[in-house]
Amino acid sequence: MPVAKLKEFLDAQGVKYVSNVHSKAYTAMQVAESAHIRGKDLAKTVMVWMDGKLVMAVLPATQQVHLERLRKGAGADEVELAQEHDFKDVFPGCEVGAMPPFGNLYGMPVLVDPRLAEDQEIAFNAGSHSELIRLAYQDFERLVKPRTVTM
Repeated sequence: MPVAKLKEFLDAQGVKYVSNVHSKAYTAMQVAESAHIRGKDLAKTVMVWMDGKLVMAVLPATQQVHLERLRKGAGADEVELAQEHDFKDVFPGCEVGAMPPFGNLYGMPVLVDPRLAEDQEIAFNAGSHSELIRLAYQDFERLVKPRTVTM
């Protein structure tokens, strides 16, 4: 989903958001630095295979996915990291690794780490390596309906 389509979706839902353009950055911590926000305030999307299905795991940029904790928390039998070639065609218009955590727009489940709900806002890549969006966590939760799982 290109940035424009994501913004159209948010606008149609009446969501207030801020879009920040920053210099190109490829890792979550580089994005946070480039956008001048704390790493714990930036959500990163990690793609995982969970019982044979692609799932978005969304957590603070400062954290790593602990697969065993995720597996237990989600009640799954198997969880493993997805490789870029597994999902690069699933998100048309998005740069690989910069997909926004809106799995609902792609027919995909979203699991979110509870640490992200501790802040009033959530910031995330907007489909490119040079733009992010910030919005109220409450709006993210209302639109995406993620399942909260400690990762």
